[in-house]
Amino acid sequence: MTTPFSPAPAPPATSAADPADPADNTAGTSVSPTARQLWTRSRALLAAALAVLIFGIGYAALRSGESHGALDPRSADPAGSRAVAQLLAAQGVTTTVVTTADEAIAALGTDTTLLVAVPDLLTPHQQSLLHSAAEHSGGRTVLVSPGPSAAEALAPGVQALAPTDTRTLAPQCSLPSATRAGDVELGGVEYTTSVPGANSCYPSGGNPTLIRLPATSTGTGDTVVLGSAGLLTNDRLDEQGNASLALQLLGAHPELVWYLPSLSDASALDGERKSFFDLIPGGWSWGLLQLLIAAVVTALWRARRLGPVIAERLPVAVHASEATEGRARLYRRANARARAAEALRQATRDRLAPIVGISPAPAPEALIAAVAALLGGPGTGPDPDPGTLLYGPPPSDDAALLRLADDLDALERRITSTERYATP
Repeated sequence: MTTPFSPAPAPPATSAADPADPADNTAGTSVSPTARQLWTRSRALLAAALAVLIFGIGYAALRSGESHGALDPRSADPAGSRAVAQLLAAQGVTTTVVTTADEAIAALGTDTTLLVAVPDLLTPHQQSLLHSAAEHSGGRTVLVSPGPSAAEALAPGVQALAPTDTRTLAPQCSLPSATRAGDVELGGVEYTTSVPGANSCYPSGGNPTLIRLPATSTGTGDTVVLGSAGLLTNDRLDEQGNASLALQLLGAHPELVWYLPSLSDASALDGERKSFFDLIPGGWSWGLLQLLIAAVVTALWRARRLGPVIAERLPVAVHASEATEGRARLYRRANARARAAEALRQATRDRLAPIVGISPAPAPEALIAAVAALLGGPGTGPDPDPGTLLYGPPPSDDAALLRLADDLDALERRITSTERYATP
């Protein structure tokens, strides 16, 4: 439906001297905030940023001591393992910390014990390389709380079961290290194995939490799987027989390689180059497809045909004089005398064309000839040449622009008066 257009009532006219007229306010008022206002607005944000900075510096200073992380033999934190490293050093065992698989493999030997602190951080490629090297090294490999995939790759024949609580457990096996240590704080993860000759110790719920695998027919080194890392930490080393069991398991050889897997290890990417789409889980692909379908359905639902045009009242009425004055001020601010002069000439040409009897948008020569013929010749008398007025060069300054406006107005008045008297 269309509604009839109702022009808005014109606002009351204001006089030229009315101080409330914004067009006459030539002085202007600065709305830029002062330095005091900027400081008042931003001081709370600056204070919060300063507080965060001070807290960060203080926290970093407090944490910048000997802390190196959990199960780190250099760390004196409760979760660190510096105490067991010092006890091993007193017995002549040298502890070397490595953070890459290449360093761990290079340090293996017949007189070396390899401790893998977090086996689950290793990629399948790293696990395969490490198992192959450790199996033929002639030393011992100690795995701390490996999960199902890590246990299967690094200790074939061992399956990781459900996790369990850490508590005091009895050996209940014939492993000399366990029988000498007695009760220890173990648990963590339960395991099971079918490897012949394996020692299954410290059962929890019927399943062992410590398993020792003997050397295989093709290998020369044994493997120990620990269900929990608690007996190696500083805060629990002195409980029960934890220290005895830790020293016996890790001190079997004069060299101890303490492997702390790192996420920045370059060997983690070897042999496993994957594209970006290979790293996206399968469920995300289906989710994105469903979102795309929902977006298409929503677009079809919301895409409705536009109705007929409805005339609406303008929110405000602007006088032609105000619009003209505002446009003139824009021209003056931009120093666009040529554009202003062309606008004046074009308006005059559009009004003169129907008066002199030629079609709208005429050729310059036709309009000049018609105007000159009506005036009695080009440039006759004191009047300027019509061709120069209607199609001349742009004015060089503001005074010339004002003269051009006056001359165009005078030319139009003369043509109008001449045409009026010439009409019978």
